[in-house]
Amino acid sequence: MWATLAVLLLLVQSSDHAAEGLKALGSGEYETAAEAFRKAVAADPSDYSAHFNLALAYGFLARDEDGIAEYRRTLELKPGLYEAELNCGMLLLRRKDAGAQALLEAAAAQKPGEFRPRYYLAEAEAQADAFDRAEASYRRAIELDPKSAAAESGLGRLLAREGKLADAAPHYRQAASLDPKYRSWMLELAGALEKAHQPAEAAAIYRDFADDPAAQAHLGQLLLDGKQYTEAVPVLETAYASEPSTTNAVALGMAYVFSGQPAKAAPLLQKAVAADPANFELRMVYGRALRDARQFPLAGAQFAEAGKLKPNAIEAWRELGDALYMAGDLTRALEAFDHARQLGENTAGLAFMRAIVLDKMRQLKPALEAYEQFLELSQGKHPDQEFQARQRVRIIRHQLEAHR
Repeated sequence: MWATLAVLLLLVQSSDHAAEGLKALGSGEYETAAEAFRKAVAADPSDYSAHFNLALAYGFLARDEDGIAEYRRTLELKPGLYEAELNCGMLLLRRKDAGAQALLEAAAAQKPGEFRPRYYLAEAEAQADAFDRAEASYRRAIELDPKSAAAESGLGRLLAREGKLADAAPHYRQAASLDPKYRSWMLELAGALEKAHQPAEAAAIYRDFADDPAAQAHLGQLLLDGKQYTEAVPVLETAYASEPSTTNAVALGMAYVFSGQPAKAAPLLQKAVAADPANFELRMVYGRALRDARQFPLAGAQFAEAGKLKPNAIEAWRELGDALYMAGDLTRALEAFDHARQLGENTAGLAFMRAIVLDKMRQLKPALEAYEQFLELSQGKHPDQEFQARQRVRIIRHQLEAHR
């Protein structure tokens, strides 16, 4: 990152302390180097090379504030010193200090054919949200060093921040091809594509990360959201096998439910409910999986718990009524349907189910009223049920008249 020691040798004036400091820098003994250069500065405060090398040692020690102060002193003594402008700008950039830009601009102007000042200037401009200038600087840096993965990645990330995802993608890919350590940044691009409602493009990236459980979980969720349930199953099975978290269990359970495999879904959702018993939505999903697996009493228990969590949730009471009806518990089913009705549901479907239950319980007059309400609400939308309701209305009326 820093200016080379070969350059520094040209800057050092004759001094035993300076020679000791350079030797320590060369061997990576930065504390020793800093101490030697402090002595050199004390011996001759006007020696700009000693200040520069002290700043360099501080930079290696991550003592950024001290390093910046020494580089500024160097520039006071030797205005326009390229290496001091570059290194000080880089330290300021590391601290996200807006003062980095001016120094890096000056360094880049001195050596327009050098990659490093142009690249770090691009980083500073990006940090300051100067998008147009940063883009131009990154492109120039890439011209100067076409094999720089850092510059390609920086340009890609900048374009992504601007929402230019199609333009950004080739630079992310080029960075990954130049240096494998930049491959993981493709996942950042995938996340941006997700947020931009481009699931197919995001999924294509996640597919390239078959060894990453988190990426596979994202891919599985995208496939679920896109109703590609059968395709989602093996992806989410892989993610769950690698990381059996509650989130992955729920996603795989959902994939099983929607792909017509409720028996496989139930144990996964049971585990998830046990981990998060106060989760209303989870209770509902688990209840529906049990219902689809024809485990009606167990399904009813989940819907009942959901109703306790959200007493005003109509869907919980309606689903509870359906499950209890299928389980043959007509009295409790009617209570659940009536509760949903009291909460405001006034649908043809609810009226028909109430009518069926009342009819089976031989409560003929209320059943007749429910059938008539269903016919009034349905208006041709449910022809099979309407035919059944008309038949039962005719028969019930005849029965009621016979008992007068």
